[in-house]
Amino acid sequence: MALTIRMQRHGSNKNPHYRLVVTEKTSPRDGKYVEVLGNYAPRDAMATRYLNLKMDRIEYWMKVGALPSDTARTLISKAKKVVGAATTKAA
Repeated sequence: MALTIRMQRHGSNKNPHYRLVVTEKTSPRDGKYVEVLGNYAPRDAMATRYLNLKMDRIEYWMKVGALPSDTARTLISKAKKVVGAATTKAA
């Protein structure tokens, strides 16, 4: 079973929001998934919670062998930078 971390599209026309999920590579885009790893709302870029990811679960699934899609990889790296900046400012 080849697993991948990718995005599912939800929301209405011209107002999308996405879920980052772990799913089998052969399942459809909005089909069955193993676990929800977070949310991404690109239209709420000014809001504080437009990107909400469970980084510990993402790291677990990547250790198990799940490969992120290109877009998911970009969002994960953005989230890591934000977390790194937050810990640096707190110190």
